[in-house]
Amino acid sequence: AVNGLSMGAATTFVLLASATIISAISKHIPKKVRIPSFIIIIASFVTLIDLTFAAYLPEIHKVLGIYLPLIVVNCIILGRMEAYASRNPLPDSLVDAAGMGLGFALTLSLIGGVREFFGAGTLLGFEFGFIGSPAIGMILPVGAFLTLGFMLAAMNKISRPAMVSCGGASK
Repeated sequence: AVNGLSMGAATTFVLLASATIISAISKHIPKKVRIPSFIIIIASFVTLIDLTFAAYLPEIHKVLGIYLPLIVVNCIILGRMEAYASRNPLPDSLVDAAGMGLGFALTLSLIGGVREFFGAGTLLGFEFGFIGSPAIGMILPVGAFLTLGFMLAAMNKISRPAMVSCGGASK
């Protein structure tokens, strides 16, 4: 769960900082170089986060490893910068970036928390007593896919209205 929170916080910072700059200068960037310009801006903030984590949170930096620099090519960030921040005023862009970042952080934290709880029997460092042993598979990559699948199934079940039969006779 700590890794999800850390990655979510890093992504939220990059979204907010990039949205601020891109919203402010997008009108001055020629259309032919918009995407490369956005990538450079995003990469600058990712580098700042990467160096900050390395200096002040070395354990988390070590665990997240290559995944921190990969924020640069995260489609959520580039997509929001192109679709929203570059076309809207700064306050609206910041609200959008905060919402997207917090949603992403919440999702990563929830997936990480479920995996940690069932895979290691802990949550944010607190141990929970299990009868038997934890499901070790949950801390492996397959555990992330299973958790995400169950989360999506639950969301679909909640958001989709139940199919109600009209009681008509079938022929």
